[in-house]
Amino acid sequence: MDLNLKGKSVVVTAASKGLGRASALGFAKEGAHVILSSRSEDELKKACEDIIEETGNEHVTWIVCDMTKADEINRLMTFAAETNGTVDVLINNAGGPPAGGFEDFSDDDWQNAFELNLLSFVRTSRAAIPYMKENGWGRILNIASSSIKQSLDNLILSNTFRAGIVGLAKSLSQEYAEHNILVNTVGPGRIATDRVEQLDQIKADQLGINAGELKSQAEQSIPMKRYGEPDEFAKAIVFLGSGANTYMTGQSLVVDGGLVKAL
Repeated sequence: MDLNLKGKSVVVTAASKGLGRASALGFAKEGAHVILSSRSEDELKKACEDIIEETGNEHVTWIVCDMTKADEINRLMTFAAETNGTVDVLINNAGGPPAGGFEDFSDDDWQNAFELNLLSFVRTSRAAIPYMKENGWGRILNIASSSIKQSLDNLILSNTFRAGIVGLAKSLSQEYAEHNILVNTVGPGRIATDRVEQLDQIKADQLGINAGELKSQAEQSIPMKRYGEPDEFAKAIVFLGSGANTYMTGQSLVVDGGLVKAL
């Protein structure tokens, strides 16, 4: 299948590792011109160099961007447009908020999670959509969590703001469909990333068991009996962000090996 991504301008945030990096790699393999961003300059450089080496795609570059800062988001999108001529595809991604229950967090904690995990997606989309409208073509993908379908224990901040992402994506999909701008949300289940490893360790410590034992138990709750790999998740992102996707918009999907049982 031709994904019609060759030469497309793609921006991937929080792309130095994990699901963001896997997504950037997937687009680079298809010949897209990819901009990676995150807060860590060293990790960005390494990710960019590795992707170029693996794909042979020289149109991969990076810029530091803190997703909680509006001026840095605007600088990112301007950089992408100046580097690649426009913005065709936006992959919204950000690090997850801290784990914890309702009584664990202050107003500042809630505000920080809002700015990182919801307002940042508003800002990036607002900056990218004018380019997409001008082109009469665009794809926006929001990377969220399986909590968009079924809430997760001890992750109240994530549960709250991931739901907001779904509402944002649904609204944008309705408002901009006539411009051929398709907007979807994709939630990972248990994918083998640093974030999941960290959450597993927190839960294992609470239960008084080692992380390996916890992972084995978690795998038994997944119909496919294993954690997913970042590249498996990225395949869904790349398809939905491509020219091969012509009619799917406003959807909330999970890539979870069958874990979520809610309809």
